Amino acid sequence: MTLTETQLLSFLKDTLNVDGDVSLESELFSSGALDSVAMLQLITFVEETAGVRVRPEDVTLENFDSAQRILRFAESQQ
Repeated sequence: MTLTETQLLSFLKDTLNVDGDVSLESELFSSGALDSVAMLQLITFVEETAGVRVRPEDVTLENFDSAQRILRFAESQQ
């Protein structure tokens, strides 16, 4: 399975209710747009949609602070 840019951005806007324009480069956690509860929902979404397993050590700003980083992470786990 593949996680697409459209799927991810839609999830961020529609499910996690990220305010304003969300682009691939928008900071999600370091800007305060999302919190730890949203992180749990996001991890579940990535696992189910991309068909990958997110390990605790994978949950870093390097992997999850922007849509671009999330897509890159998911692709690297395929």
